[in-house]
Amino acid sequence: MAFHQIFSFYEQSPIEPRWRKAPSNGACLFGRARILISLFLILVVLSGCVHQKFVSEPYPRWGDESSISQSDGNVPLILRTLVPPEPAKAPACVLLVHGMNEHIGRYGEVANYFARQFFVAGFDFYAHGLSNPVLQQADQALAAGAGRQEVGDAFLAQSLLHDLEPLRRTLDLALKQTIALCDAQSDSKRPVFIVSHSLGALVAASYLMQVRNEDDPVKRVRGIIFLAPAFAVSEPPGWRGWVANPLIKLSFHAETHFLHPQNEPLPLLLFNQLLSLITVPLLDGIFEVSSWPGLRSFMTPVSPGWVTDYLTDSEAEKTRLRADNWIVRRSLLRYVKGIEEEVVRFRRKMDQFKIPYYLVYSAHDPITPAWGNEDFARATLKNHSDNEVLALPNLHYHQHLFLKEPVRTEILKDIELWMDRRLHALE
Repeated sequence: MAFHQIFSFYEQSPIEPRWRKAPSNGACLFGRARILISLFLILVVLSGCVHQKFVSEPYPRWGDESSISQSDGNVPLILRTLVPPEPAKAPACVLLVHGMNEHIGRYGEVANYFARQFFVAGFDFYAHGLSNPVLQQADQALAAGAGRQEVGDAFLAQSLLHDLEPLRRTLDLALKQTIALCDAQSDSKRPVFIVSHSLGALVAASYLMQVRNEDDPVKRVRGIIFLAPAFAVSEPPGWRGWVANPLIKLSFHAETHFLHPQNEPLPLLLFNQLLSLITVPLLDGIFEVSSWPGLRSFMTPVSPGWVTDYLTDSEAEKTRLRADNWIVRRSLLRYVKGIEEEVVRFRRKMDQFKIPYYLVYSAHDPITPAWGNEDFARATLKNHSDNEVLALPNLHYHQHLFLKEPVRTEILKDIELWMDRRLHALE
């Protein structure tokens, strides 16, 4: 779905808070920070008190399923695949990558669109969809004829998530299996494209930048589509933003500067390092304790209602989203803080991203704001001649593949045309 579960995180570049101009007022700043943290935690407690969720319909399947065993004791990874009418003639393989807390079952229509021409695969990230043990057990019970299943504790599968590494491992397994199944349909080794959304785009981008051996399957990836990628932290609208955004700014600013000088003048450098050395451990500790058993049921917020309004302009899709309880609607605070740290780490090295990309984003999206995409494009557009950006100036919606027609199909066609151009360039 999206990077949003805790009211999200926010940054402006460069950040110019009033207190930067008067570092001598540090005591006042920390007093304000304590007040903001207290208000923030009150909001979290109130939003996490009661949360029951049930599924009564089977998981929305599409395509064929293949199961991939995992050696770390996790539930098997299920890869979904669709093939075009003439599989051997498919020019490429496409791997669909979903966003935060949603599931790949939502992407059936998208998979069918690309499967007119390409071999298409999709999977659920670690702790999402059928890769979540609570949701998988519920699906099995429904398939066996049981009645509705309670899945409100599905978010507890995030308990081991301090960062995105488990999600990157899931992506690695899915990519390898996609390549193996795609190669089985043809005598040639076809190129692979990744179509990624939101947090899934951050996972995919950070995964593709890892140092690898020459024979690694990543070498087969010839392009990636980024749809509203989580290259920034969010800007909650309305009253939540009034309360949360100051703390979000403080947290992201501190995390950005934590043990990482930014070429500031010496007095400002010392102030930023002092601020970060106090703020980062404090917030890490609060978020960690809030994720402990006994506290997390009360301290883990439910996804705020405003999120659905900014996902799509389709009322029919909004209705489906609200009724889709295969979506995890809570996120442990430890995991959310880990995502913030991942965004910071990625932004520090994003100028090294070399794989050709097609970047699509809405100019007024509050879930993954435009400034993150603009920063990424400025840093990387020159890295490959096939890099392209589609900025949608009048939109504030986050899920481009679930918009109303005709915009939805136009975006799908744009993605398909970009992949076709890449294929011609590879000939």
